[in-house]
Amino acid sequence: MSEEIKIRISPLHWLRQRVFLFRHPWIDIIEYVALIALIIWLMSMSTARLGYYWQWFRVPKYLFQIKEGRLIAGELIKGLFFTFRISGISLLLAFTVGLTTALVRLSGSFMGRILSRLYLETIRNTPLIVQIYLMYFVIGPIIGLGRFGSAVLALTLFEGAYMSEIFRAGITSLRKGQWEAAHSLGLSGFYTYRDVILPPLTGQVITLIKNSALVSIVSLSDLALNAKVIAADTFLTFEIWFTAAAIYLVITIALSTLAFYLEKRFKILT
Repeated sequence: MSEEIKIRISPLHWLRQRVFLFRHPWIDIIEYVALIALIIWLMSMSTARLGYYWQWFRVPKYLFQIKEGRLIAGELIKGLFFTFRISGISLLLAFTVGLTTALVRLSGSFMGRILSRLYLETIRNTPLIVQIYLMYFVIGPIIGLGRFGSAVLALTLFEGAYMSEIFRAGITSLRKGQWEAAHSLGLSGFYTYRDVILPPLTGQVITLIKNSALVSIVSLSDLALNAKVIAADTFLTFEIWFTAAAIYLVITIALSTLAFYLEKRFKILT
């Protein structure tokens, strides 16, 4: 019997089992180091042709400074704090808008479903940068919002539209077997919905943080704008933008790891 099974296994399946699924972790580490080395080599070659002189030693002061024995945040870290601030406020408001929109779409109100659908289609089919401009130059002055308020409103409406679909999908996706499995584990309705909705929402937080970089177009001092100003003043174009990109990368990787953990932690049996 075992010989028949071995005969039926194709060479491609055997190669996939041996090479891709059961690889030693050191192979991944070596490949990653080789990739980083290749990227660094390509960057050094391109900058050498441009005649660019790297000055990484000038970058740390834009991250942290020590004055009078105290550690003070540099301009890039101050911009990062502002990014967290505007992202946090927008996240809370977008959560409310998204949940409300999802409930209205699932309600029996015909007019409510029409208005919520119109809101979703308008937001999801127009660029965020256009929405920020409209909020800042058109809607903001009418309702008395400044730059910060207009940017928060634009991010809230944009992210709320996508969050509403996550809420709606989470509410409607639970099948009878999943409900029975959840109840057999002693989970209430709240915890059941939490386990379904929370992991995708973490991914939306990552999108929100990346999209918050667009608020720099209305001169808000977030990480992207501060990096742009520093690069223009010091001519450290590559160093500053690579540092800003690394900061964004660390944040998004941390949130992606959290999303993966939540997905494993709150997995509902089917």
